Amino acid sequence: MAGKDIVKMSVLELKRLPIIHKVIQKELTQTEASGLLHLCTRQIRRIKERITQEGDEGIAHKSRGRLSNNAKPNKIKNRVLHLCSTKYKGFNPTFASEKLFEIDKIPLSDETLRLWFIENKIEYKTRRARKHRKWRERRHYFGEMEQADGSHHDWLEGRGPECVLMLYVDDATSRRFAKFYKYEGTLPFMESFKRYIKKRGLPHSIYIDRHSTYKSTKKPSIDDELNNREPLTQVGRALKELGVDLIFAKSAPAKGRVERNFETFQDRLIKEMRLKDIKTIDEANKFLEYYLPGFDKRFSVEPIEKDDLHRPLPKDIDLDAILCIKTEHPVRNDFTIVHKTKLYQIFDRINAKKITVEEKTNGRMLITYKGKALKYKEITQRPKGKEDKPKYVFTMVRKERYRPPMEHPLKGPFFRARYQHLPHNSQKEKVAPKEKGLLLTKP
Repeated sequence: MAGKDIVKMSVLELKRLPIIHKVIQKELTQTEASGLLHLCTRQIRRIKERITQEGDEGIAHKSRGRLSNNAKPNKIKNRVLHLCSTKYKGFNPTFASEKLFEIDKIPLSDETLRLWFIENKIEYKTRRARKHRKWRERRHYFGEMEQADGSHHDWLEGRGPECVLMLYVDDATSRRFAKFYKYEGTLPFMESFKRYIKKRGLPHSIYIDRHSTYKSTKKPSIDDELNNREPLTQVGRALKELGVDLIFAKSAPAKGRVERNFETFQDRLIKEMRLKDIKTIDEANKFLEYYLPGFDKRFSVEPIEKDDLHRPLPKDIDLDAILCIKTEHPVRNDFTIVHKTKLYQIFDRINAKKITVEEKTNGRMLITYKGKALKYKEITQRPKGKEDKPKYVFTMVRKERYRPPMEHPLKGPFFRARYQHLPHNSQKEKVAPKEKGLLLTKP
């Protein structure tokens, strides 16, 4: 620790002190000293007078060791640090300063809060260094391309069930549309895309990854190879019918706009829902309805061109008939079909080899033929068929060998003379059988 005879000075002050001493000893003029120190003569006179009165300590700046006029009182600092270690635990300085002003009415810059975090060793999530990748220019029009993806994450932090966030980010403006679902699959994508169309219209294209929900993993059939086409998933078939181009990303960074939004939401959105104590998927979806507009207002950008490429849905298109899972099944002679191991009876008289089963996003199921819904009923108990008849089983039974009596005409006098002293079967009490045979009996 520095004693009373030690004076703390900066490097600049140490450089000034010998020159000012020479001015006091009249070895240098004030004009020469101002040229050496790059100060005006008036400032040289001030420093000279202060050193003359106070000694070498006069060279030090008077505000050293004093709190700034804009410094926050210790009472506020302690309160902020307590909130950041309890209520806003895990928040980074930028997000924490926003919530402190919005909820607790404490105006504080994020840089000040960052210094307090470092001083008190409060951990927070920092941004990772990004790999260098080739920059791609944004699309020029709103609705020209939508980046879409689903994120599996513990969004409710154990307060509720696990869920998936389906997110759409416009490539030109970064405007977002999102909804929570129980899983990522065909029906959740179709249900979310249906809501997107009703809100904004049909986009020109969708940029998405190679998940098996969106890109088929089946090998092309002979018919596909002859027509130079790839097998489509249910999502690919629905987007083709709606006239929306489907573009597959070759890597996750290729659709970095939606991936970076997931990283932001996994930090900010989770904490916002924690403050609201959201526990169910329905509550989370209601929260998104008023959270996303404010988020877009802050973080979206203006497109290069002002035109909107979203198309309105034509009136003659039934959206529910397109955004569904369609499966073809052969019709049996008794007008029944099998779908997912269940048997259904068709009541309409149709001359068709195959019919289509449509699974809607709301859970309903329709059986259609040439776009017309058919009447049907699930058969809960199968009728008895050939496979239900009683089966024959083989059982082992004893079979005694037949021996004709001695008086039998086949046995001549020579045979009777030789074997007549032996007892016959009828004369024995019991003779063990020498052979066993198989007999077909019903159970």
